[in-house]
Amino acid sequence: MPGPAGSDFSEEAARQVSTRLVEQGQQSCGSTMSLGAAAPGKEVRAAVGSGVPGRWGSRLWGVAIVIAEQPVSVSVPVGYSFTLRCRAEGRTSLQYQWFCQHQSVCHQIPGATNQDLPITAQQTQLYTCRINDLYKNAIFSNWVKVEVHQCVARGLPPRLWRGEPVIVLNPTGQRVEVGKPLQLQCAAMGVPAPSYQWYRNGNLLEHQKKKKLWITHAKVSDSGTYLCCASNSHGEHWTNAVDIHIGTRHPEKFFATGKIALLVGNNRYQHHPNLMAPVTDVFELSLLLEQLGFQVVSLLDLNKAEMVTAVSRFLQLLGKGVYAIFYYAGHGYEHSGRNYMVPVDAPQPYAPENCISVQRILQKMQQQQTALNLILLDTCRKWYNPECALSQVEPLEPWGNTVYGYATSEDAEAYELQDGEFSSGIFMKYLKKHILQEKKVTHMLEDVLEDIGRDPLVTGKQVMEIKHTLKEARSLTDPIYPLGAAAELWGCSHELVSEMVTFPCGVRVELRFHRLFSNVVYVCAKLQPTPAHVADARLLLCQPPEMDDVAFLKESHLDQVESLLASVYKREEMDCVFQLCGLQKIQMDVVLQLDLHYTQLSTKQRTCESLQTTLQKSLLGQFFSQRNYSQPNYQRTPACTSSVCLRDASVLSTDPQGQASLRTGSGHSLPSSNPSNSSSEPEENDESDLSDLCSALLQAGPGQDYP
Repeated sequence: MPGPAGSDFSEEAARQVSTRLVEQGQQSCGSTMSLGAAAPGKEVRAAVGSGVPGRWGSRLWGVAIVIAEQPVSVSVPVGYSFTLRCRAEGRTSLQYQWFCQHQSVCHQIPGATNQDLPITAQQTQLYTCRINDLYKNAIFSNWVKVEVHQCVARGLPPRLWRGEPVIVLNPTGQRVEVGKPLQLQCAAMGVPAPSYQWYRNGNLLEHQKKKKLWITHAKVSDSGTYLCCASNSHGEHWTNAVDIHIGTRHPEKFFATGKIALLVGNNRYQHHPNLMAPVTDVFELSLLLEQLGFQVVSLLDLNKAEMVTAVSRFLQLLGKGVYAIFYYAGHGYEHSGRNYMVPVDAPQPYAPENCISVQRILQKMQQQQTALNLILLDTCRKWYNPECALSQVEPLEPWGNTVYGYATSEDAEAYELQDGEFSSGIFMKYLKKHILQEKKVTHMLEDVLEDIGRDPLVTGKQVMEIKHTLKEARSLTDPIYPLGAAAELWGCSHELVSEMVTFPCGVRVELRFHRLFSNVVYVCAKLQPTPAHVADARLLLCQPPEMDDVAFLKESHLDQVESLLASVYKREEMDCVFQLCGLQKIQMDVVLQLDLHYTQLSTKQRTCESLQTTLQKSLLGQFFSQRNYSQPNYQRTPACTSSVCLRDASVLSTDPQGQASLRTGSGHSLPSSNPSNSSSEPEENDESDLSDLCSALLQAGPGQDYP
C-alpha cells in the first residue's frame, strides 16, 4: 500500500487506521452501508444486507469506484495555504469524506465532504479521503503527508513560488572517526513534496533517497564531497556541497581550541576623506568567517578609545590553541616596518599618539599562546617622514604561528573597485574567493596574491605581500575541539527579539531588529493587515523630540549599509526602517517613536497616533557595555549613519562606457608621484604599552583626559 511521501507508513499501520475509518463510516451510515477494512487505494464491497465486510482487497462485482486523481504530499512553510485534491469515478453519484492523522490519532474532518480540501498549514499531518457510492462500495485514496516547516529563512518561499523545490536546510561538513555513525540531513519545500537523492563525489548513492543520509559505521572510503538533489514535477534544486572526512584522530592532526575574529572597518572620518569599501568588505568577510566556525565581532567607525577597548576585549579571550584573526580596513600608513591604523577621530594632521600600532597588537596576541595569528591589513602602506629617525621594533617571539597578509606592498597604496552602490577592495575581491579553501593559510593567501597580480586594473600599482613564520600546515578550515567556554561569549550579542505593538485604533505593527554589524542595528516596522475602518495607513519611525541630544540616532538613507540590509532581507517586507549606528557610544536606553498616519473611513479625516518603545542600552551596546566603558565628553562625536567612503582616496571606478579606471577621491587620474606632503604626516608612533593605555582608558570617566 502506498504510504505518505517521505514517511515510514507501513501496510499494517494503514490497515489498522483504515479499519477505524470504516468503522466510523459504518456508524455514520447506519443500516444503509456496511463497509469492511480497506487500505487506501483499495476498494471494498459487501453483500447487500449481509453486514459482513468483504475480503481485503477483493473485488466481488468488478471495479465500482476508480480514483482518477490522487492527492499529493506537500512540503510547505507554516501559514501557507493550498488545496488537497481527490477525483474519483463511479457508477452512481459519489460521496467524499476527508480524514487526518496526527501523532497516531486519526479523526474525521468535520465538513470535509468535498473533492477539494483547503488547508492552511499549521502542523505536519497525514491525510486520506474515503469515497462512497450508493451501492455500499467504498475506496480510500493514498495517504499523503503535509509536512510543515515551522522555521524558514526570511524571503522563502519566493514571492512568485510555483511549487518548485526550495532548500530550507543544507547539510554541514563533518569529521567522523572510523566506525562511528555518519548522518547528513537536508530539507526542501515543494508542491508536490520533493523526492531526494544523495551523491558522493558526483556519484549517485543508490540507497540514499531520504532527507537523512545515514551510515551506521563510517569507513575511510565514505570520505568525500556530499550533496543532495531535491526534485519534483516543477524542477530540481541542489543543496550546498559539503566535505566529509572519515579517519582516525591522529595526534599530528591540527585543530583549534577556538576561533575568534575581530574585524574593524573605518569608513567615515571626521577630518580625513571618507572611505567606501570597508563597510562591504567587513560585512562579507564576517559571513565567510562564520562559515569557518569563527566567533566574529564586526565593528564600524571606531575612534581611538573604542579601537583600544575592542582590541583589549579581543586579546582577553585568546588562549592556548586558539586561531585568532584581526582584520582592519581603513586609513593607515607604514613607517620603518611598523604599521599603523588611523581611527576616525584622528586630527589633521594626525600625531603619533592618535594612531594604533599593529605590531603591538600582534605581540600581545603571541603572549596568549595562540596556535595561529592571522593579521589582514587592507590599508595603504605609504612611507611618511623618511627623514624621521628610525625606531627599534621589538622582534616577535620565534613561535612559528604568525601570518601577515598585506593588501599591498611597502610604500604602495591599496585600491578599491566601485560598482554601482557597492564598493569592494581589490584585496577582499580575491580573498573572499579563496578563504574557504582547505589548505595551509599561507598557500591560500598565495592564491590571492596570484589573482591580484593577474588583475589588469592594478598591474604595476598594487601587489599583495605575505610575511609569515608559520611552521605548521594550519588551515582556517581546521576543526575545533574546545578546551574552555570563555570564547563562547565573543561575538554572541543578545539578540533583539521582534515584538508586536498595537495602536489605539486597533492597527498592529511588528517591529523587527537586524544586526548587520556588532555596532549597527536596523529597526524595521511591518504593518499588519488593518481593520476595516482604517484606510491608507502609513508608518514613520522617528526619534522623540525630547531626545534630540542623542546625535547618533538618525533616519536611514539609501547608503551602503542599507543596501547590504536590502541584500539580506526583502525590502518589500519593510514599511519603514530606522538605522542605529555607533552603538558603542550609547550611554542610556534608547526610545523610538512610531507614528501611524491613517484615514478614518467614517469621517474621511486624516489622523495620527503615536507609540513609543524602549531599547535597553545593555542589548544595543552589549559589546562595549560589559566592560563598563565610559567615553570622555570631548570624544562624544556623532556616530555615522551612512558609511560611504573610499580607502585612502585610491579607487577603481567604472566609467559610463563600462571601462574600469583608477581614481583618487577627487576624481582625478592617479598621479605617479607621492600625493602626500611629508611635513604634515605623523612621525614614528612610540605610544605606551597597549595594555597600560587600555587600562587607563577603561578607568577614565566622563570629563577625564586620555593618559
